Amino acid sequence: MAEPLRVASIIEHAAKWHSDTEIVSRLPEGGMHRYTYAAANQRSQQLAQALLALGIENGDRVGTLAWNTHRHFELYYGVAGIGAVCHTINPRLFPEQLVYIINHAEDRLLFFDLTFLPLVERLASVCPSVEKWVLMAGPEHLPKESVMPGLCSYEDLLAAQSGGYAWPSFDENTACSLCYTSGTTDQPKGVLYSHRSTVLHAMGISFPDSLGCSSADVIMPVVPMFHVNAWGLPYAAPLNGSKLVLPGAGMDSASLFELMENEGVTFSAGVPTIWLALLQFMRDGHRTFRTLRRTVVGGSSCPPALMKAFVEELNVTITHAWGMTETSPLGTGSRLKANQQHLPAEEKAAILAKQGRAVFGIDMKIVGDDGQELPHDGVAFGDLLVRGPWVVRDYFRSPTPGELTGDGWFRTGDVATIDPDGFMQITDRSKDVIKSGGEWISSIDLENLAVAHPAVAEAAVIGVPSAKWSERPLLVVVRRPGLDVSAEEMLAFFKGKVAKFCEPDAVEFVEQLPHTATGKILKTQLRKDFAGYSVA
Repeated sequence: MAEPLRVASIIEHAAKWHSDTEIVSRLPEGGMHRYTYAAANQRSQQLAQALLALGIENGDRVGTLAWNTHRHFELYYGVAGIGAVCHTINPRLFPEQLVYIINHAEDRLLFFDLTFLPLVERLASVCPSVEKWVLMAGPEHLPKESVMPGLCSYEDLLAAQSGGYAWPSFDENTACSLCYTSGTTDQPKGVLYSHRSTVLHAMGISFPDSLGCSSADVIMPVVPMFHVNAWGLPYAAPLNGSKLVLPGAGMDSASLFELMENEGVTFSAGVPTIWLALLQFMRDGHRTFRTLRRTVVGGSSCPPALMKAFVEELNVTITHAWGMTETSPLGTGSRLKANQQHLPAEEKAAILAKQGRAVFGIDMKIVGDDGQELPHDGVAFGDLLVRGPWVVRDYFRSPTPGELTGDGWFRTGDVATIDPDGFMQITDRSKDVIKSGGEWISSIDLENLAVAHPAVAEAAVIGVPSAKWSERPLLVVVRRPGLDVSAEEMLAFFKGKVAKFCEPDAVEFVEQLPHTATGKILKTQLRKDFAGYSVA
């Protein structure tokens, strides 16, 4: 049957077949909220009716500045369900970037959590396209005076509607959500997702060899819902009937641990910095998890030492994954194949440290400087290109094709290898790889080794000028609180672990590393901080 793939069909399915499965949220204004998929569908329908009453039409953008909560979940479905576009905005971006994004998208409405009230009050006067600002709370939290046009409360909007709305059917290629890249080197670029791409992606990440979601899981996305649709989990959880736990603004280790234990979380997802902090929290309190058994790490490369510690100390398996805003985002997942199950533990760990195999729906290849495809031998490395039904075709309102090739491939900006079993490994970003004396050095490999040192909390490697070798690696280290390590000790730590020409030439210690709004180390800022630095 020619039934179009629509985002609303996911929440309809959950409401019908998993009606009493819970969605639990920690609210930014305080307290907890819990209800079922059936109730979530009802409230999403009320939201849809409210949007239509406000004049929102097919293709209109509706912005959100919000944490992981049930109201944000309802916006995912209520906005897309009427054919409008849910534009999730990252509040961690610089204010000028936020203004650019809201104005570029021409958001007509903007929904925001109470946490972001001071930020929104500063944005309101410079975002002329926004006709109404909606506080995602009850009316009791509305400020007595406001500079925002049409300010109202989310709960008042819903209370004025009856629900019972029949989700309409339309072309599955209709846009449903919009997410902008973090824009570390240029203005942020918008990636527009369709209903078709979103539903296919939700199905793809549910496969056993990707994230393996099921109705037996209790899923808690720690990755924010303003960051690439929380990696698709707000769609995959109801699609599979999984209980969904949304942590709100409480992203600190103590709050996450409490929520995991209280709600019986079995599966979670987030960036490495979240899990590094949680690991230290677990160690400090000699804690163990009661139910958590697996998590997926993405956003940046996961240090092998972190993966090993989670398995050996906490009995939690980390699945290494790779993706980007432009791939919806999941592209690969690292799961062992049948012929690898009986390998020695060290060999299996080395395989799982790679970013993994392509999920069905993603095709990928590596090419050299001449554009010719390179062999999958695990040795040759080149620029990583991808294509598929949930890979970006072009950027929203962009006059240039960006990273799209003439033959339909997307240039990811990553440098990678692919081994004979299909496991892809990112060796660096194309702009971060270090070329020393004609040899390529992977900054990621060196960073992963550095954080394996017990005194290192975080590390980054950049190339600095060298009169003899053109570039050499500089290691920048953040020490763990209360622990000390010298530059000489750090340099000695690399001996015998990498080829001699790959060893860093120098070490600098800093209090903290600069990060992007999505938690990645900001190498461009590090290069500015160490401009003029050179090694003999």
